[in-house]
Amino acid sequence: MTTVIKQSVAGLRAMLVLTVLLGVLYPAAVWAVGQLVARDQASGSLVTVGGSVVGSSLIGQHWPGDEWFHGRPSTSDDAGDTSGGSNLSGSALTEEIAKRADAAGLRVGNAPADALTASASGLDPHISPAYAVAQVDRVAAARGVDATRVRQLVGAYTQDRVAGFLGEPRVDVLELNLALARLTANAGG
Repeated sequence: MTTVIKQSVAGLRAMLVLTVLLGVLYPAAVWAVGQLVARDQASGSLVTVGGSVVGSSLIGQHWPGDEWFHGRPSTSDDAGDTSGGSNLSGSALTEEIAKRADAAGLRVGNAPADALTASASGLDPHISPAYAVAQVDRVAAARGVDATRVRQLVGAYTQDRVAGFLGEPRVDVLELNLALARLTANAGG
């Protein structure tokens, strides 16, 4: 055999071994460890109601209608299979923020930042407590529920900083909306 053929066969063997090792065995091992150690997280942190999957606690969802708390604006589609920022220029971003403020019934000067700006991924499932409180009157009116009860619900679903000092307080919109649905179902409204 010539040197070229020997080197080609050796390269092909190395490619096949590495493909099986790194393309099949390693991902299978990582999947298996994930299923054993943290099954819920490895499966996407799915949230179920009555045995049906209603979303993921890791990915924001679009909640149309005044009767729901809305998540952060997103530049991605509602399916959650794409993500990324908008990369808008200064003037285009200013226009987009003004449109979002009008749509949310908020004033740009005193609205919470997360009510008007998209997250870097566009898929953030959390909003600030200030943005949740800013939506209380709209949600309460649309559902015919006392605003005080809805505000208490926001307080109950506000999560503190991780480990007491990392990040900011936040509200998971999916969990809050599910609790809101239970509240109004129990209240008969």
